[in-house]
Amino acid sequence: MLLLRNAPATAPITQVAGPILVVGLMGAGMISAAIAGRLWIGIALALLTGAGLVLLAFALGMPPLAHPLATGLAIIIGSISFAARGTLFARSAADKGWWIAVAVVAGEAAVVATAAAIPGALPGWLLALLPAQWASMAIQSALTGPGTPLAISSLLALSGTAAATLLVAYLWPKRWPYLIMFTTWLGFSALVWHHVGP
Repeated sequence: MLLLRNAPATAPITQVAGPILVVGLMGAGMISAAIAGRLWIGIALALLTGAGLVLLAFALGMPPLAHPLATGLAIIIGSISFAARGTLFARSAADKGWWIAVAVVAGEAAVVATAAAIPGALPGWLLALLPAQWASMAIQSALTGPGTPLAISSLLALSGTAAATLLVAYLWPKRWPYLIMFTTWLGFSALVWHHVGP
């Protein structure tokens, strides 16, 4: 967010604001849901974090959102998706679920930051596999122009994998739903890859 303070109105804010929002949403939503074991807590804290980061960005000089509804939708879907994963970690690993959440957040945040700081440094297929990057692409698209196929596929991927993840959490300790979750994840990754690949 500090990078936005001296950025002109025409600066590529999506390279900074989108990834920062996603890391904030992911950290707050996934880790809090994993600690509390409650989906709604993760969603609520993720949404509060997202709103706080947007307000901070405005205070630092970020131009008004060009498409607030699209941005809000991306933030809401991303928050639900991240909180769903935290809820599953809480169910499957009990009191150690938050450790898994911290590790996942750290790993995906590193990829998102690298993709934003050094475009082209990471292969498209790797980015297409990560829900955090899906959210980043959706928010970036909303900040610059909603309705692109990439944004739509990213939001569909986040929604679909969230539903599959919650199914696994609900049916835990049954293991067969994991097959549905991983199949769903790979299928939506292919959909996203279709739009980011060469």
